[in-house]
Amino acid sequence: MSAVHAAEGADFRGPLDVTKAATAVLDADGTVVGWGPAAQVLLGYPPEEAVGRPIGALIVERPGEYSMASPVPGAAQARRKVVHMRHRDGRIVRVATATLPLSHTGAAPARLLIVADADETERWEALQSMLRGLATQSPVDLAIYDTDQRVVWTNHALYREMGAFRFDGLGPDEMVTQGQVLDEGGPTTLAEAMRQVIATGEPIIGLHFRGRPPIDPDHDHVWSCSYYRLQDADGRVLGVCEEAVDITDRYLAQQRLDLLVRAGERLGTSLDMRRTAQELSSVAVPRFADGLTVDLVDVVLEGEQPAPGTGAARLVRLWQGPAPETAPRPAAPDPDSLQARCLTAGHAVLDASTRAGGPHSRLAVPLLTGGTPLGVITFTRDRNPDAFDSADLPLADELAARAAVCVDNARRYTREHAAALTLQRSLLPRHLPRLSGVDVAHRYLPADSSAGVGGDWYDVIALSGTRVGLVVGDVVGHGVRAAATMGRLRTSVRALARLDLPPDELLTRLDELITQDAHEQSAVEAGDDDATLGVTCLYAVYDPVTGRCSMARAGNPLPVLVDPLTGEVSSPDIPAGPPLGLGGLPFESAEFTLPDHSLLALFTDGLVQGRGRDRDAELDALHGILADHRRPLDDLSDDIVSTLLPGRVDDDAALLLVRTRTLDSDEVAAWDLPDDPEVVGRARDLATGQVDAWGLDGELSFTTELVVSELVTNAIRYTSGPVQLRLIRDRTLICEVSDTGHTSPNLRRAGSDDEGGRGLFLVAQMTQQWGTRYTPTGKTIWAEQALPP
Repeated sequence: MSAVHAAEGADFRGPLDVTKAATAVLDADGTVVGWGPAAQVLLGYPPEEAVGRPIGALIVERPGEYSMASPVPGAAQARRKVVHMRHRDGRIVRVATATLPLSHTGAAPARLLIVADADETERWEALQSMLRGLATQSPVDLAIYDTDQRVVWTNHALYREMGAFRFDGLGPDEMVTQGQVLDEGGPTTLAEAMRQVIATGEPIIGLHFRGRPPIDPDHDHVWSCSYYRLQDADGRVLGVCEEAVDITDRYLAQQRLDLLVRAGERLGTSLDMRRTAQELSSVAVPRFADGLTVDLVDVVLEGEQPAPGTGAARLVRLWQGPAPETAPRPAAPDPDSLQARCLTAGHAVLDASTRAGGPHSRLAVPLLTGGTPLGVITFTRDRNPDAFDSADLPLADELAARAAVCVDNARRYTREHAAALTLQRSLLPRHLPRLSGVDVAHRYLPADSSAGVGGDWYDVIALSGTRVGLVVGDVVGHGVRAAATMGRLRTSVRALARLDLPPDELLTRLDELITQDAHEQSAVEAGDDDATLGVTCLYAVYDPVTGRCSMARAGNPLPVLVDPLTGEVSSPDIPAGPPLGLGGLPFESAEFTLPDHSLLALFTDGLVQGRGRDRDAELDALHGILADHRRPLDDLSDDIVSTLLPGRVDDDAALLLVRTRTLDSDEVAAWDLPDDPEVVGRARDLATGQVDAWGLDGELSFTTELVVSELVTNAIRYTSGPVQLRLIRDRTLICEVSDTGHTSPNLRRAGSDDEGGRGLFLVAQMTQQWGTRYTPTGKTIWAEQALPP
């Protein structure tokens, strides 16, 4: 029997049922001959007052009285009507009545009158109508299961949805194929859900279940299922009622919305194009597609924006997932390919053609930014039985739009990062000078983070008297501004170093420059995230003649020193100065002697600290590598970088390794001279004798004689106290004259009638360079001459 027939044939007892309704027996004339107890309750008349009265005396005639011709359930030939009757207390009672014939002879009672409250009767009839509607017209699937979770009844909606298939005796998980409960943390099957409801009496509402019904065996449907326990009036459990609503469309819409939410959370976490393609794949596969490819125009990978009309021949395959490409490679340049058609059309293109060994459905969507195509995303389906259709276009377009924004941001970052890196590399020294006093090796690693390259730098500066200036520094900040600031600071350090300032004074001068610049730019940089916040720097001066080294630092990490004799690795005690740019705080120098072939490591903080890194552990690793100090400096540098910075780094790092050398004693000659004009001739003889002893040619001897004569004469004439003459044979011949004066001589052009003033001009013309440096006891005038080849 179908669900419809079962509902129509059911015996539902109501208020007009003779077993509980008010009843009166009437004779052929309508006189009451019998009066039931329920009638007394309803109308208030006891039997002795009602019997013998005509029934019409109790009925109040009202216009518009209506009758309902529907049969009374369970009463053959009964007809129902609504009338108003007078209660014994005088009020009017609205009742529903029905009559049943009892006898066709005149001697016997003729009719049975059945009376019930009209409102209660109408409510019961509405309930019956609702039950019939649930069974025959409701779109909600209804099923009743017994206590063994077997189907005993289904309504017409479920009967129709399942393809008129008979389910009597089946379990809930046997009605569809590939069934799966989607909700986590609860029952894993429908049968388990029913057993839980039977055992606890607690209903289960809105359990999501996916499966393939008999009427549509090739596609998944999703239902929202609810269960509640059925029991009789005595509380005996009869089974479980199931209500199910097909929410496939709503579920798919929610899935699409969830997909966009996931895309918003996962896309754009980095400024790496390949990472963005991987994130897109993790979002779209397998919820939207079984696989995807990402093809970008080649210039996009270089940070450039492609020109309008770029064709498929310029595409590079960046990603093919879920298994990624090992490296970007050219995509197929077929002008008739799906990607080419998509680029030409400028909108999504569907392809549902079946190809041997390939996906049965493809959807290509352009990556557009400002109307310019950056590339193409191709979604594919080979396991999902549903081919892409127009309903998938809005979601695909939204995913592509979000991916395009991320790719364009990565492209812009790539361009700016490349520009900043180019600027920074152009501002760093391309070739460090070859000096007798030190051997050096250097490494610079730019940051890979989204903040861009920083402002780390290093430098080696040749100073007078074979001394060497060593610098490492770090501009706090990133991007082009930091690189440009680094360039200005490097130039400033070199200019100040040429003044032969001690390290603490150089840092003080540099701090003043940065502070002044910060004040001038404060109005411009207010609220600018790229504004320079400070600078760290370490400056050292090494003298290979004496082996002495002086250092000062401003917020920079301590250097690492390796003793060449014992191999001991330590950090020299250098007073910690504040970062540059704070202004008004002092800096202090430390001075110590470095044995020949000492190893010194100067570096910025990016080498030993960063996100997720233990600074102490990194320093221990650095010390361990430097302990093998006799290895070539380049090998040590490579090991340091590969050990401390094996992958992507969040901050720039600069490393400068220095191995010191002291000059041999026979390369230096020094004489202390009295404050006497007579000593000038002796100074000339000492100098020319030493030049001859070094085997240098006569022209160099003549020039040296002239330089010594001029410098010693000026020292004796304009200062008081002892004078020292020193010659150094290095890559040049250096002549130095030291005195107790603090006034630097000025180069000037003498007039034609001046008797003097030409000596220093001649020195400048006949030497490579000359200059003045100040010492704690006075000053030193020096001049350098090129050695013969």
